[in-house]
Amino acid sequence: MSDAKNAAMNDSVYDVVVVGAGAAGLSAALVLGRARRRVAVVDAGTPRNAPAAHMHGFLSRDGMPPAALLEVGRAEVAGYGVDVIEGRVDHIEPGFLVHLAGGPALPARRVVVATGLRDELPEIPGVRERWGRDLLHCPYCHGYEVRGEPIGVLGTHPRAVSQALLLQKWSADIVFFPHTMELTDGEREQLAARGVRVIDGVIKQLVVDEDRLRGVELAQGSVVPRSAVFVFPHMRPQDALLTDLGCARDENGWVTTDPSGRTSVPGLWAVGNVADPRAQVITAAGMGSVAAIAIDHDLVDEEVTRDVEDYRTAEAESPASLRPIAHAVSLDGHRA
Repeated sequence: MSDAKNAAMNDSVYDVVVVGAGAAGLSAALVLGRARRRVAVVDAGTPRNAPAAHMHGFLSRDGMPPAALLEVGRAEVAGYGVDVIEGRVDHIEPGFLVHLAGGPALPARRVVVATGLRDELPEIPGVRERWGRDLLHCPYCHGYEVRGEPIGVLGTHPRAVSQALLLQKWSADIVFFPHTMELTDGEREQLAARGVRVIDGVIKQLVVDEDRLRGVELAQGSVVPRSAVFVFPHMRPQDALLTDLGCARDENGWVTTDPSGRTSVPGLWAVGNVADPRAQVITAAGMGSVAAIAIDHDLVDEEVTRDVEDYRTAEAESPASLRPIAHAVSLDGHRA
């Protein structure tokens, strides 16, 4: 009997183990729980958006604290019988056996990895302390809240210029700080055309007073008043669980998936920021839902194959005298 068949018949095996209980992971668990699958969600409790007080752009949840969304989501999935487990997954054996750090191993027929990414911030004093408050990243998440304010953009990432050009519609007072970046003539022209001022010089620190950002101080001692600053972090996927299992990557080093989140490893899905750095909360939730439906179809296909095999075996092994007799029926409904 195959491992898959054994798993399907063993009540101790989860249909799906979801690693990560952010919007993507919980959404996948919700759909699978409603599909009457046996599901476990394992979460280490370190969401990427924890520093943010509110999230935006999520229809019907605009302005909701991220922690509140996760609390509601956990309660919803638990209501469908999903096991929510606090812990960190150490590694996953092929097959799948999901090992918790210092805990048990969970056997699963399918696995969803929704472990997100980590933001690597520039080593500038004040940056880490203000992250998610008045040091921001996504204009679509936070631009409206700082509309019309004096905004700074730190030139600490190759995409920082694009970020500054994008922000112009939220405020007419944008300053770009190249810091150690060498701007091309073309980039300076683009920034000037959009009304973005460029102030050269190495950044010394962010100036904070009374727990509020006041400006950007340069190494030569001048302070440029700003009430909000944007930075483009270096985004690193937390994908060790995926790559250890041999998932293929693209030219940028991100794990490749099909539109449903299916990786190159059969039975393994990746959703949310671990697979797409651009995914916002609402996007990640949608990715989880799409993956869950694909996984349920995949499981049903496996189960149908198993059931057909069992049916054929039973037919072949049953005595002819016990098989149902098929009678030909005439067009008028009488046996021929």
